Amino acid sequence: MKILYFHQHFTTPSIGGGTRSYEFARKLIERGHKVTLVCGETAKLNLPLTGVKGIYRGDVDGIDVIQINLPYSNSDGIAKRALIFVKFAWKGIQIAMKEEYDLLFATSTPLTAGLPGIWMKWFARKKKKFVFEVRDLWPELPKALGMKNPFLLWGMGVLEKLSYKKADACIGLSPGICEGIQKIVPDKKVELVPNGCDLEIFRPGKREDLQLEGVLPTDTVAVFTGAHGIANGLESVLDMALELKQRGRNDIKIAFIGNGRVKPDLVKRADKDGLDNCLFFDPVPKTVLNKIVSSADIGLMVLKNVPAFYYGTSPNKFFDYIASGLSVVNNYPGWLSDMITDNECGVVVPPDNATAFADALIYLADHPEERYTMGANSRILAEKQFSRDELADKFVEFLERVYNE
Repeated sequence: MKILYFHQHFTTPSIGGGTRSYEFARKLIERGHKVTLVCGETAKLNLPLTGVKGIYRGDVDGIDVIQINLPYSNSDGIAKRALIFVKFAWKGIQIAMKEEYDLLFATSTPLTAGLPGIWMKWFARKKKKFVFEVRDLWPELPKALGMKNPFLLWGMGVLEKLSYKKADACIGLSPGICEGIQKIVPDKKVELVPNGCDLEIFRPGKREDLQLEGVLPTDTVAVFTGAHGIANGLESVLDMALELKQRGRNDIKIAFIGNGRVKPDLVKRADKDGLDNCLFFDPVPKTVLNKIVSSADIGLMVLKNVPAFYYGTSPNKFFDYIASGLSVVNNYPGWLSDMITDNECGVVVPPDNATAFADALIYLADHPEERYTMGANSRILAEKQFSRDELADKFVEFLERVYNE
């Protein structure tokens, strides 16, 4: 089977960010399929690609990669990002019209990633299979985060429905996402394939191996990794850090690793409030990130208090934390908090409650044996339910079934 795989924000393990598409493409190849992956320029990928007119192509670990030269940053405004998404979709349609393939697979975000599949079903190759993967529910999440532009929300709603209806099958990354798809297309074949754990990359480490500027050997270190965006609600972490400072717990450090639109504001506020217990670091490749995470003490699973997030997200960082054997502190309800409670691998605190948040970190800092037990339970959960390799097999088998049907 030849798969044309669309993911605008594709990355490899040598770059910071989620590598789900890289791992899944490699698994498809391992199982005897051919993959052409179409992506945008979300970072300096340093891929061995050649080409002209802003479209480059080359082999990346056996994956035939086509990269469209469309620089993108999460710090860009809504209008600029929307234009980049539309340009990528239009270029993708042109590629889909020329390439030979049996199945077109597209993964959001952005939601416009589904446009090449919709176009194919409408105008070109109706007999070709189209599978759409949903990473976030749109327009529910932007609306919940305060987007008020009625035209954009209407357009997202139309595109969401078209993507689901034109797809031969869908994949959702969380239980809430799968339910959201089936509310719109009740008879559609939908498979749950959550983000998973890279068990060989992220492994439990030793605290004494942690090397971060500003961290003392006696400190308890809680890490937050990934995007620093509006949706992450990181102001709540600074509120908690202020509570720790007021209680004199300077032995608990919070390490922010990543980048995003609100990071400058977070740094500015931390300086203003004297939060020297908050340490900010640039994004690092996954092969470096694993050493930091595995040597920390606590993983912070933080999102803005938005009900749409409770069952409608599948954050990579959570799976990195549990694979690394960390106890996890989660500050919002939902399927991940249920999992943390059921498997005794961390502490769940109420949203927007700096006192309870600080209490949780202090308790874990002062009870290392319980913290280690929770971390061991995290690793057990990762191995039992979220092996990236096993989830990649599930993904491949689902695409094979859709193609054969």
